[in-house]
Amino acid sequence: MGRQRFGPGSRLGRPLILEMAFTDRSESCRPVRAATDRWHTRRCPLFPTLRSVTLRPGKATSEQADAMSRKTNVVIAGAGSGGCVLAARLSELPDVNVLLVEAGPVYLDERLPADIENGRQNSMKAHDWGYRHLPRRPAPRLPMPRGRVLGGSSSVNTCIALRGQPWDYDEWADLGLTEWGWDACLPWFRRMERDLDFDNEWHGQEGPLPIRRHRPEELNPWQAAFLEATDILGYPSCADSNDPTTTGAGPHAMNKLSGKRISAAIAWLSPEVRRRPNLRIEGGVTVDRIRWQGSRACGIDVLRNGGRDVIEADEVVIAAGAIATPGILLRSGIGHEDDLKRIGVAPRIRREVGRRLLDHPGTAIFFEPIRPDLFRPDDALIQTVLRYSSSMDGKPNDMLLQPGSKLDVPGLPTMDKFILMAAVGKPKDEGRVVYRSADPLERPRIDSLFFRSEEDLGKALEAMEIAVALSETAPMRRLAKPLAPPGLAHHRPRLLRAWVKRFCDSGYHPSGTAMMGLEGDRTAVADSRGRVFECEGLRIADGSLLPTMTTANIHLTILMMAERIADWMKAELAGVADAAA
Repeated sequence: MGRQRFGPGSRLGRPLILEMAFTDRSESCRPVRAATDRWHTRRCPLFPTLRSVTLRPGKATSEQADAMSRKTNVVIAGAGSGGCVLAARLSELPDVNVLLVEAGPVYLDERLPADIENGRQNSMKAHDWGYRHLPRRPAPRLPMPRGRVLGGSSSVNTCIALRGQPWDYDEWADLGLTEWGWDACLPWFRRMERDLDFDNEWHGQEGPLPIRRHRPEELNPWQAAFLEATDILGYPSCADSNDPTTTGAGPHAMNKLSGKRISAAIAWLSPEVRRRPNLRIEGGVTVDRIRWQGSRACGIDVLRNGGRDVIEADEVVIAAGAIATPGILLRSGIGHEDDLKRIGVAPRIRREVGRRLLDHPGTAIFFEPIRPDLFRPDDALIQTVLRYSSSMDGKPNDMLLQPGSKLDVPGLPTMDKFILMAAVGKPKDEGRVVYRSADPLERPRIDSLFFRSEEDLGKALEAMEIAVALSETAPMRRLAKPLAPPGLAHHRPRLLRAWVKRFCDSGYHPSGTAMMGLEGDRTAVADSRGRVFECEGLRIADGSLLPTMTTANIHLTILMMAERIADWMKAELAGVADAAA
C-alpha cells in the first residue's frame, strides 16, 4: 500500500495535510491549493485504488503562518489582463498580502487546455462568459466572446499586440488626464515588453511579454497574397506597426511564440511569482458587490463553493473587464440613479456606469478558396495588417484592414472561407451595457449599436472599397473568388452600403464603461489613477477606464495602464508600511 502526503494552504493559519492511501504503490497525484477550508471527499475515477483520505491540520512554516494569519491587504476582483499585472506587481512588496480572484478556472501548474494554449485562433466557447450583443437595430444579437479564465480575454484572444497611436494618448491628456500623454505612456509600453525583433527607442527588451512578428516564410498563402496586393496598390511596407512613425502594410506585432498564446497570466504570473507567500490566486469566485465601512471599501461579497462568502481587505481593485465591472459597481450602489433604481439598489455614488460603451465596429467580405488545399485549418487566423488614414478624419492610421485565413464564428466549427476584415479605429458611436437586476449571475444586455453616424459608416464603406480593390489584384485572385456580398462587380456602392449596415460586428474590444476623468465630470467614475470618486480604498484597473477608444486592439493599452496603476499603488502601500514601521 502506498501513501501520499500533501500540505495545501488553509485560511486557518496552518496548512492542511492531505493523506491519500492507495492499495497500489504505483498510484500518485499532485497537490492542489485549497481555496476553502470546506473539503469534500468523493470517489475519484482517476484513482481506482484510492482506499482512504485523511485531512488534518499540519504545521506551517513561519513564512506560511505569517502570510496566512494576516488580513488581505489588497483583493483584486478579476484575473484578466489588468488583474494579472496588478497581482504580480503589488506582490513584489513582501509586506502586502494580495488575493487575486477569478470567476473562471485557474490553471497554474498543469498543462493548459488546448484552446487556451493555441494562439493561432480565438477560443470562443470553452472559457467564455456567454455574452451576446446587439450590433445594430434591427439585427440579431451576436456572441461577444470574453475570457472566463485566469488571464481573462488575454487567454482567448487573437494575440495582436498593437499600441495605438501617440495621438490616442495625447487626446487623453487634452481631456485633463495629463499623466496619460504619449510621452508619459511610452516608457511603460517599453517596460512591459520583450520585443524579439526590434531594439530601438520605441521598444523594450526586458519586460515579461514577448512580442514578435511572423517572418515572410511563416506567412500562409492568403496572408502573403494580402501583402503583395497592398504593395501593388501602392501602400508602403511597414515592418513594425508599433513604430509610431510608420504606416502601411506588414506583419502584425503579436504576443505568441511558436503558435502558443502568451497571455497576461503566463507573462506576469510566472511560477516564481506564484510561489510568493504573500500572493494567493483563487478560481471559481464570482464577485457580487463591494463591502463598505462608511465611505471606505473594505472587501467584497462573493459566490464560491455553492454559497455566499465574504472577503475582507484593506483595498479593493475591480478588474473584471468592461462588461462585468459595471455590474459590480452598480450592485455596490455606484451608478446613475435610474440604473440603480432598475436593479433595486440604493444609490451610494452617483456616477455614469455602463452608459457609455466603446468598441471597434467591424465589417468584412468573404471569399471562397479556388482549391480545397488552399484552406489549412491549423493556419493562424491573422498574421498581417494594413494601417492607413481614412479620407474623412485626417488622423494618422485611424483604420485597420486585415485578412482572415479562416472563418471562426462563436459556437460553430471553423469554416473554409477567407476574409478581408475592416475595423474603424476611432468610432464616434457609443453603446450601452444595461443590467436589469442585482443578480450577479445574470448577464447584462449589451447594445453596441454600430454605424449610426454617417462618419463611422463612411469610413467602413471606404475600407470595403479598398478591400474589394485588394481582392481584384492578381495575387489574391489566384487564391480565392468573392463569395459575399454577391454582385459586387455590378452594384458596388449601393450593395456595400446595405451590406455594411446589415453585416457588422464587434472587434471584441469593449471599453470605457466606467471611464477615468475629472471629478467634476459626472460621466467619469474614477480619477486618472483609477481611484473611484467619492470613496476610499476602491480602484478600477481594466478597460472600463478608457476615456476614448484607441485606434488599435486594446490589450496592450490595458496592460500598460495596469502597470502604471500598480506603480502608483505600490508607492502608496509602501508609504503606509513605512509609516506603520
